[in-house]
Amino acid sequence: MTSGASIPQIGLSTTTTEPGLTGGRLDGIGVYSRALLRYLPQAGCDVKPLSFGPAASLSVGRPMPSSFPLATLRDLATPLRQQMDVDLYHATDYRIVRMDRPIVATLHDALPIVHPEWCNPRLRGLKNWLQAKAARKADRVIAHTHYTIPELVQSFGVDERRISVVPCGVDEEWLDAPAPEAVQATLAEYGLRPGYYFFVGTIQPRKNVDRLLEAYLALPASVRAQRQLLIVGAPGARSNETLARIKAARQNGENVLWLDRLTSDEQLRHLYAGAGVFVFPSLYEGFGIPVVEAFASGVPVIASNTTSLPEVSQGAALEIDPLSTQALGAAMLEMARDEALRKRCIAAGTVRAVELTWRETARKTAAVYKNLLK
Repeated sequence: MTSGASIPQIGLSTTTTEPGLTGGRLDGIGVYSRALLRYLPQAGCDVKPLSFGPAASLSVGRPMPSSFPLATLRDLATPLRQQMDVDLYHATDYRIVRMDRPIVATLHDALPIVHPEWCNPRLRGLKNWLQAKAARKADRVIAHTHYTIPELVQSFGVDERRISVVPCGVDEEWLDAPAPEAVQATLAEYGLRPGYYFFVGTIQPRKNVDRLLEAYLALPASVRAQRQLLIVGAPGARSNETLARIKAARQNGENVLWLDRLTSDEQLRHLYAGAGVFVFPSLYEGFGIPVVEAFASGVPVIASNTTSLPEVSQGAALEIDPLSTQALGAAMLEMARDEALRKRCIAAGTVRAVELTWRETARKTAAVYKNLLK
């Protein structure tokens, strides 16, 4: 810790939050990084947001103007250590240069190694290398669930004793319902009626949107007429076939809507509030932030019974086998028709959301810093 200072000075990786890089649409890592930037000061940390520059350097609060791979190669070619005017650097996106300070790295999952078939083949090798490099350089590793620990140990050789589990969360204001008129205005803007089936996530194979769409289209016509299917998420790697199926459903007059350019956090919150059932049949998650957002929004949740999701939901979601379209469809129908089940899931989800706030994430993250800096 800096001499004479009682508050640790933290360099926080914020490249994934930069509008110039993300186009305003944050993925899970961006949401996580932005939340830490907001809440760590409340947890007793002096935070300096740092972004990567063209020569693998770090600059305060400025976007990365050159390509990610190029900056990485430049870092590999130089033996110089970057001097850091902070006590500790926290890499939230695997990107670490040589530096003269302790390092904490958040490793969100081991997807590119465990399931390479679901990843962009052009970037898979780079991501694998970056994560392995981050694991080696980090003095402490943060995982979001206990589920991911064995994968990180096996895939990247992380010493389990250096791993701390710090769950993700949700903003506490989500626990209070937004103004009904604001929700109504957002729904009207997109042609939605309250009570729809809802999914949030990047469109990519592991998110299992194909089976979600198939299950929805197999529901009775009367249910589909009453409840739309809303999918919110940008197109990701290997998503062309899924997008074609969504487009075909729309052309066939089905009640399916896909929003691929939503950037407003306020409107996203309104869309959760207007949903009747949140459906998250993902095949693989290191955490699954949308599940907690749905819990906080008072929406009953259907979620996969695989990977980290049971650990996140703690029984608050109706769990299904994500490989079974029939089981998924049956759960969607049951959740729409069984009011007692809906109420139980909503109540349990609210309790779980109170336990998983970004404020608590920041508190536990600050404890990791302070333990390392002792």
